[in-house]
Amino acid sequence: MDYIDRLTAMRIDHDLTQTDVGKIIQKSQQGYDHIEKRRVKLSIEDFMTLCEFYNLSPEYFLGYTKELKPLK
Repeated sequence: MDYIDRLTAMRIDHDLTQTDVGKIIQKSQQGYDHIEKRRVKLSIEDFMTLCEFYNLSPEYFLGYTKELKPLK
């Protein structure tokens, strides 16, 4: 499981649509779908925005820990 898989799982666990998450990082639903399908890379700025939104450490999304640690 990579960071995109973890972000997708987190979106689903929070009952959010791709449109919802796309708005957070100022992308369309289609733009965010391209990220989840790995057609487009997620920028570090957008990645950090999503970490802040979910209040989770980037270490969780990157696979360095399985613990859901809050963002400090």
